[in-house]
Amino acid sequence: MAFVPPTAEQLGLYLGLGEIDGDRADLLIAQAIALCETVVRPLPEQATAVVLSAAGRAYVNPQQVSYETIGPMSVQRPSGSGGLYLTRADKAALKSAAGRGGAFTVDPTPAAADPAPTYPVDDDYGPPLEYEPGWGWV
Repeated sequence: MAFVPPTAEQLGLYLGLGEIDGDRADLLIAQAIALCETVVRPLPEQATAVVLSAAGRAYVNPQQVSYETIGPMSVQRPSGSGGLYLTRADKAALKSAAGRGGAFTVDPTPAAADPAPTYPVDDDYGPPLEYEPGWGWV
């Protein structure tokens, strides 16, 4: 089956929100899909979880605040903060869902290969050899 993009309602359900800003959610979902397609194209149908995860992170915490104090107001943001991003686990999940990233073998033999020898076999070529016990091939 083909990938079906999640809806704003699904993002709201994923985040456990009663109400969700539909336009903002649609924008974040579209951007998350575009970001996921930089890792795997076309997206497998299981990519919905990764798209919802990335869009949900950006919806709930758009500035990517990692430290917050309410009292005398303190906020810490990591370098390059904000925006939509994929974690290592997200990228690994996308590759795994697409069937990439594991051990594999490559068989270089063509499908139409014949196991018979391709060189001409000439029975008259070379000296005639007979096996004599104790002496070997003579």
